[in-house]
Amino acid sequence: MARVRGGESAAYGELVVLHAQVAKRTAVFLGAGADADDVVQEAFVKAYRSLGSFREGSAFRPWLLRIVANETRNVIRSRGRRSKREELAAPLDVVLDPAEEAVSLERRTELLAAVRALPDPMRRVVTCRYLLDLDEQETAAVLGWPRGTVKSRLHRALGRLREALPDKEVQR
Repeated sequence: MARVRGGESAAYGELVVLHAQVAKRTAVFLGAGADADDVVQEAFVKAYRSLGSFREGSAFRPWLLRIVANETRNVIRSRGRRSKREELAAPLDVVLDPAEEAVSLERRTELLAAVRALPDPMRRVVTCRYLLDLDEQETAAVLGWPRGTVKSRLHRALGRLREALPDKEVQR
């Protein structure tokens, strides 16, 4: 960040390369779907323009992902239809035997359907915390919520997932 603030534009390119993948995953998981690339591009442009508001000593990733989350929310609002709200990332690159793969795909499909059925705030906190593997502090920064709100919404969301998937393991 010091190099970027010092006017070295190539340094911002390094930040883009370093964070582009997680930014796209964030956009996809939060519902940008086919618009994820556009959301990420716009988020990086807005982040660059807003570098003056970036607090020295803060982490770049949560700050950027909050911009991505806001841009994703804008795209969803402008889309106007909730039925096309989410397209999820490609399946994991784990090679399983055919039977295990079928079970794994079925479980993942059930879990993602249950996550999609959650109210928006709960869906967003589960997405950030578990699908994007952000810690509580990063989740709070991305969503713009206090850490306590992240904890309480996550607790309620996991409870709803346990109810929706009673025969499955849901983290406690």
